[in-house]
Amino acid sequence: MRVAFSARCPRCGEGRLYDGFLTVAESCSACGLSLAGHDTGDGPAFFIMLPLCIIVAVLVLLTDNAFRPPLWVHMTLWPLVILIAVMFTLRPVKAAMITLQYRHRDVEYIDKFGQ
Repeated sequence: MRVAFSARCPRCGEGRLYDGFLTVAESCSACGLSLAGHDTGDGPAFFIMLPLCIIVAVLVLLTDNAFRPPLWVHMTLWPLVILIAVMFTLRPVKAAMITLQYRHRDVEYIDKFGQ
C-alpha cells in the first residue's frame, strides 16, 4: 500500500503511475510494465463518496445544531469541504485499486484475449 499511496508502479515501485492528475500512464518509465489495461472505472469515486457523504451529512447536522449559521454558510462551506476531501483522496484510492488489480488480476491476459 506504500507504493499505492505514493502513486508509483505496482511492480517495481519506482516509475510514476500517473501522467496527469488522474490519467494512468501507458507504461512504467522504470520497468516498462504496461499500465494500459488497468481501468478502475467508478470504483474509487464510489469508495470515496459513500463514507464522505455520511461524514459530511453528520458534520452539517452537528454544525447546524451547534451554531445555527445562515443557509449561505452551508452552501459555501460544505461543497468546498467535499471538493477538497475528494481532491486529496481520489488519487491515492485510485492508485490503491490499480495496485490491487495488478496483484490479483492478470491484465496482460485480458488485453490479449479480451476475457
